[in-house]
Amino acid sequence: MTAALPIRQVEKPWGKDVLPVPFKAPEGARIGEIWFEPPAGLPDLLVKYIFTSEKLSVQVHPTDAQTEAKGLGRQGKEECWLIVDAEPGATLGIGFDAPIGADKMREASLDGSIEELMTWHEVAPGDFFYIPANTVHAIGVGVSLIEVQQNSDITYRLYDYGRPRELHLDDGMAVAKGEVYDLARWHKRVPVEGSAVLVDGPLFLLDQVHGRPTAEIAARYPDALLVIPREGTFTVAGDSIAPGGCALAKSLDLVEFPEDGVCLLARACAG
Repeated sequence: MTAALPIRQVEKPWGKDVLPVPFKAPEGARIGEIWFEPPAGLPDLLVKYIFTSEKLSVQVHPTDAQTEAKGLGRQGKEECWLIVDAEPGATLGIGFDAPIGADKMREASLDGSIEELMTWHEVAPGDFFYIPANTVHAIGVGVSLIEVQQNSDITYRLYDYGRPRELHLDDGMAVAKGEVYDLARWHKRVPVEGSAVLVDGPLFLLDQVHGRPTAEIAARYPDALLVIPREGTFTVAGDSIAPGGCALAKSLDLVEFPEDGVCLLARACAG
């Protein structure tokens, strides 16, 4: 069995027909997301690349507790974004400029003014944002990013710029927090080189590793993990994995790290 995860290209109305290297869109297709199919050995995480030529919908995701209360099982969705490319002026909308109540948020979703009430953060490669469940968010134009998330497809759309797609205002208002995003807590600048802890639980771990992992980072990955190359070619259980790929390693001992390589390591936390 190959360590490399199967790739699924997902067409989106806001996607791109020209993708950054090493990806290539099929003729006539607008690819918005590239998914790495979660493996049976680590099913709780989903890794994606996202590419935007238009704004994504304003949306929100529930917590595990909220989906369990609705009888949906553990289907909450927390996610994080590492910006890998951004056009000048590219932004992410996360949270609000000032606290907002549910009634006003619903009204703003219906008339489109929610976009103006949100905080739009200008981004550049190396910006990292953690998006807790219940956070209202949207990805702007001209952004390419790596997303690591809980493996759930529950998304409540609050506003979609007039596109003919369903909105989910009742479900969305039930979980959305009209809060200012805590930038100091949830945002980091990640150096091009160097190792850094990006997410430290409680739902999953994510680290950037330059060269071989330090003893401290290695101790965080005692079992199965995902390897997402950023620079250089990695060997996972004998398979060569280059940037644009993602692989499952049954243990860290099965990963060969190039001296100048940079990758992301990820695993779900027990729970």
